[in-house]
Amino acid sequence: MANELFICFPALLFIIFLGGIASIRIIYQYERGILFMLGKYQTTLDPGLNFVIPILQELRKVDMRIQTQDIPKQEVITKDNIPALVNTVVYFKVERPGDAILKIEDYQFAVAQYTQAALRDVIGNAELDFVLTEREKIAQNIKKIVDAETSEWGIDIASIKIQEIELPAEMKRAMAKQAEAEREKRAQIIVSEGELLASNNLKKAADNLSQASGALHLRTLQTIRDIAADPSEKIIIVVPSDFQNVVSGFLGKKKQ
Repeated sequence: MANELFICFPALLFIIFLGGIASIRIIYQYERGILFMLGKYQTTLDPGLNFVIPILQELRKVDMRIQTQDIPKQEVITKDNIPALVNTVVYFKVERPGDAILKIEDYQFAVAQYTQAALRDVIGNAELDFVLTEREKIAQNIKKIVDAETSEWGIDIASIKIQEIELPAEMKRAMAKQAEAEREKRAQIIVSEGELLASNNLKKAADNLSQASGALHLRTLQTIRDIAADPSEKIIIVVPSDFQNVVSGFLGKKKQ
């Protein structure tokens, strides 16, 4: 009998040793452990070396780092009935690991689905121009809706980014025509403003010339001289009726 106990004792020690090895659980710094005892929540384990009783206890690890969830392109209809494909990314992290495990089956899938629903609601209540020009506001509105719901699951939504908004081809062509018309409009305004400034300057120059006797005729002669510099140009000179009197008067003043 003693021999049998002596033989079983090393085997028993070996079994205990294996059980001790199997009960060791290492939780990393960025993780937390949710410990269940016979299927009931018992406690939340911190990072480090922990022991779990096999069969009686079960450990589920939860990643506490910020996670990225890519939301595939969703077809949404804006308030002005224009379809668009929108691609978003949501960044979130677990704040209360116990709630994330106990209150929701798959919190990652739930965050993605709720973000898709909020995306359709927010963009569906906005016109296309607002969606294209105010992406940050759209993303903030989606974040508020999703964050309010997921906070009950122990999830914090860090941020939501709208990566891409794809419009139908005919809408792209219409927007290109609109942009081209806008550019032509701005060009015409600039040209008209330039013509207005030029006309004001011409008016001032005409007023100055009209106040000096013979100045207009001298300006005419200067213009003719500039044109005559090119031998290929044909010049037609129209001399006013009082041109001789003007020149004579000018030369007389010069001799004096």
